[in-house]
Amino acid sequence: MIGIIGKKIGMTQVFSEAGIVTPVTVLEIQPMVVSQIKTVETDGYNAIQVATGEIKEKHVMKPRKGHFDKAGIASKKTLKEFRVDNPSEFSIGQEITIECLKEGQMIDVTGTSKGKGTTGPIRRHNQSRGPETHGSKYHRGGGSIGAASYPARVIKGMPMAGKMGNEQTTVLNLEVVRVDAERNFILVKGAVPGPKKGQIIIREAVKATK
Repeated sequence: MIGIIGKKIGMTQVFSEAGIVTPVTVLEIQPMVVSQIKTVETDGYNAIQVATGEIKEKHVMKPRKGHFDKAGIASKKTLKEFRVDNPSEFSIGQEITIECLKEGQMIDVTGTSKGKGTTGPIRRHNQSRGPETHGSKYHRGGGSIGAASYPARVIKGMPMAGKMGNEQTTVLNLEVVRVDAERNFILVKGAVPGPKKGQIIIREAVKATK
């Protein structure tokens, strides 16, 4: 299975026949169309480019519109590229739908985590706080960041205050609980990164434990 582009709708819960509740994330999977095939001979590597999402023609830039016209497909909002071992298995204009996902399948989900802005070391790195007793003047500040005369600098990667979130995050080994092909929805056990309506990428689990 190549990467599947989806959109996070939100979280809910489902009940099994035994009455066991399972928290799930609802993901919308719109059909994708192969817009370009790349090979070692022409591009130096094997990959396919897929397009998805509806967009008005007036919002498509001319170079991208020419790219879609060359492929003979309608303009799409999103373009993504995925490496493949055998690009000959695909053809331009081929549609990839939600049917490639099955219930019980283990997947990895990649998204952009919610941005939290500038945060301190306690929230960002789970550091301990100072004493809360009377007289203490150290509560939530950062601790020591290095020695004095040697090495006379702050080591790279030192956990300190700074921007938190808004970065690519991947959650491994999530189970597909349900596939609703009619509405292009899948229910995934647990949480996935990103806000509602955030774009996510689904891939086959590389460290599947089930």
